[in-house]
Amino acid sequence: MTRRTPPRPLVLAVAGLALAGTSLTGCRDSRSTAATSDGMPSVKIMVGGIDKVIYLPAKLTEQLGYFRDAGVKVQLLTEPSGAQAENVLISGDVQGVVGFYDHTIDLQTKGKCIQSVVQFADVPGEAEVVATSMAGKVSTPAGFKGLRLGITSPGSSTDFLTQALATRSGLGSDAYTRVKAGAGQTFIAALDNGGIQAGMTTDPTIARLTKTGKAKVMVDMRTREGTQAALGGLYPASSLYMDCAWVKNNKAAVQKLVNAFVRTLSFIKASSAEQIAAKMPADYAGDDPKLYAQAIKDSKGMFTADGVMPEAGAKNVLEVLASFSPNVKGKKDKINLSETYTTEFVKAVPKS
Repeated sequence: MTRRTPPRPLVLAVAGLALAGTSLTGCRDSRSTAATSDGMPSVKIMVGGIDKVIYLPAKLTEQLGYFRDAGVKVQLLTEPSGAQAENVLISGDVQGVVGFYDHTIDLQTKGKCIQSVVQFADVPGEAEVVATSMAGKVSTPAGFKGLRLGITSPGSSTDFLTQALATRSGLGSDAYTRVKAGAGQTFIAALDNGGIQAGMTTDPTIARLTKTGKAKVMVDMRTREGTQAALGGLYPASSLYMDCAWVKNNKAAVQKLVNAFVRTLSFIKASSAEQIAAKMPADYAGDDPKLYAQAIKDSKGMFTADGVMPEAGAKNVLEVLASFSPNVKGKKDKINLSETYTTEFVKAVPKS
């Protein structure tokens, strides 16, 4: 990824101050939301990598002014991976996470009730890329044996997907090594220095790697066809998920959030990649606006038009996780999928 991001220490400092402010209140009551002086509900949302195209609806909604139009004040914070973002939600420091739906299933096995309230995408929007120097030797996940594979972090959705691909190819987790490589420039650096030979990542990192010739796409899950071939069905991914109790006690605020996000999804479907890129902060494109627009073009097909969770897709996520995850495998029959997502709010969005 070549774009210039705001200095990471600054981003962390802002997030840290926000979280510190909540922790100073002592025992938090996460069942109700705060409000601004004019009565507008105020919500904090952690994004598992705010600059990733898979999570584009979060920042785009803010840029378009749709949160304001819907009557909700939203503070977007960022963490580099979904695994870290979910921890902040569980601690009660934020009210929502923009991350992968599969975390809601994994967390249910740990006694947590978390649910997706609006589904941004019905496929991962991820790709397994392989260093060009290795592409002739490794063309499918069956070739993972003995390789160091990049993931954002342990317990992240890139970790889940990597293990799923390997399992479907008959490989156990001891046949390869999963390496925390982050995303963007840290992922690219890991590939450059040989720390990893392949890995799971997203746009705009994919676009940068393929343009420079450093890597080739091995498994493309940015499309329905690619996802179905790789995982046996749809794999609903990026979403807004929240604590079940918070959702139940703050339905008006949740509805406003969902109204805003569904409006953004409609904008994405009706707009070109160039039009979408033009609405994003200038630094997201860095010194290569055309590459950023191309990254959006390559991935925008992942997004749903209405935010509705495909029922068969949710079931397939459970099947995929149960194929390799120790947390899910033994509890598959006890998982209540109806608690991991709701379509109540997307179905109540006013028709434009």
